[in-house]
Amino acid sequence: MAYTLPALPYPTDALEPNIDKLTMEIHHGAHHKAYVDNLNKAIAGNAALEAKSIDDLVRDIASVPENIRGPVRNNGGGHWNHSFFWKILAPKAGGAPSGKLGDAINSTFGSFDAFKEKFEAAGLGRFGSGWAWLVANGGKLEIVSTANQDNPLMGKAVAGCEGKPVLGVDVWEHAYYLKHQNKRAAYLKTIWNAIDWNAVAKNF
Repeated sequence: MAYTLPALPYPTDALEPNIDKLTMEIHHGAHHKAYVDNLNKAIAGNAALEAKSIDDLVRDIASVPENIRGPVRNNGGGHWNHSFFWKILAPKAGGAPSGKLGDAINSTFGSFDAFKEKFEAAGLGRFGSGWAWLVANGGKLEIVSTANQDNPLMGKAVAGCEGKPVLGVDVWEHAYYLKHQNKRAAYLKTIWNAIDWNAVAKNF
């Protein structure tokens, strides 16, 4: 069964002024759609891979036949990452996390502001395209980053890190270029206004 592009959980203009409508239209309707389409092409005819959930596919990327592993890694990762990303954004969001997640962030990083500073540094420090992540690894929160469309579910051997993704922010230029041009730092400061901490807390 072919993978499908999930619908956005809000209108494309719902995240303005933090993320503009045109960026959302292109990011979801063109970039994410291309990952889905190219993933389906890569695994076409391989019944075992076609039967897997996207979670299982990216977790077990090492078992994908070597001749298609690259396209599956890139496009399967792109599909998983973006499907995750849309769900942790929301209109009229932002603020700070509370409850167990807020407590864990404060105890791990010292304060919410210190966490944001470290997370932004991870995003800025990723050369080229990639993602910044907050993960739960063995019950402990960690900030990591991955290249391209890799994610922590792929594990250390593939992505260079591991853990359960709690928060992920896309730092590919297509996520921010129309509004912020090459100013990734400005995008990373703005994105906090669109983070749905209730959704992030559920991931935690």
